[in-house]
Amino acid sequence: MNYEDNPKSIKYYVKRYLLANRDFYTGKKVIDFPAGNGITSRILRETGAIPIPMDLFPEYFDVNGIKCERANIRDGLPVDTKAADALICQEGIEHFSDQFAALKEFNRVLKKNGILLLTTPNYSNLRSRLSYLLAESERFNSKMPPNELDSIWMSKQEITNEIYFGHIFLIGIQKLRVLAKLSGFSIKKYHFTRLKSTSLLLMPLFYPFILCSNWIAYRKNMRKNKDYDHKTKKEVYGEIFRLSINPKVLVGGDLMVEFIKDLDHEDVGKGLRSKHKEFGIT
Repeated sequence: MNYEDNPKSIKYYVKRYLLANRDFYTGKKVIDFPAGNGITSRILRETGAIPIPMDLFPEYFDVNGIKCERANIRDGLPVDTKAADALICQEGIEHFSDQFAALKEFNRVLKKNGILLLTTPNYSNLRSRLSYLLAESERFNSKMPPNELDSIWMSKQEITNEIYFGHIFLIGIQKLRVLAKLSGFSIKKYHFTRLKSTSLLLMPLFYPFILCSNWIAYRKNMRKNKDYDHKTKKEVYGEIFRLSINPKVLVGGDLMVEFIKDLDHEDVGKGLRSKHKEFGIT
């Protein structure tokens, strides 16, 4: 069975998303990074979009009639500023050592109100949380914690001196949200993909504690933070609280988040306030 037709694969859900949003993507320039073997680029072309595939190893890209450019996120994507209407980063962010820099680069290449669709293994579900508690591993009783034997997925020094890391930089929904926010994005929609049975079995045991703990933290921070008005705190802390207790996040196998570009990343800092004392203030 092809990955795109297998409900156990994230490509299946990305394909469903693209088909459901065909009207938006038709005629749009869409960066596919990392493009891998090109399945998503092919689907983009079939839905009427203009795919712009890029990958650290374009040698593995295999779609007739579409060229994949070599791109290293550390050096920036080889495309002009605000050149794309959308960007799909499918199973890529967990491989990037500087995720904040990557998100800022995604912001640079997208137009205002551009869409960033990002997928990554769900490090916020209950199975992943238990795995980290037991062994700091992605999957308890199965995988060792990230290491130099298992976490080097590609090293081709004759092509590039860059190393393609495995799941060393797994990221949960909360950190992904704040890094995206600081890069100029906000969450447009969280897309549920597939159910993790282990996480579902853990729900009755852990959910009451998760709900109570996050509610207490929410109420405490609403009271003690005097730097922002009630409306602002409720908006930010409320979003964080809802993500923390979202059953779909807690039992889902993947994170599939649709972001929208609100601001250029260089303008984000204008709306931020220092938590600690400014320089020179005693």
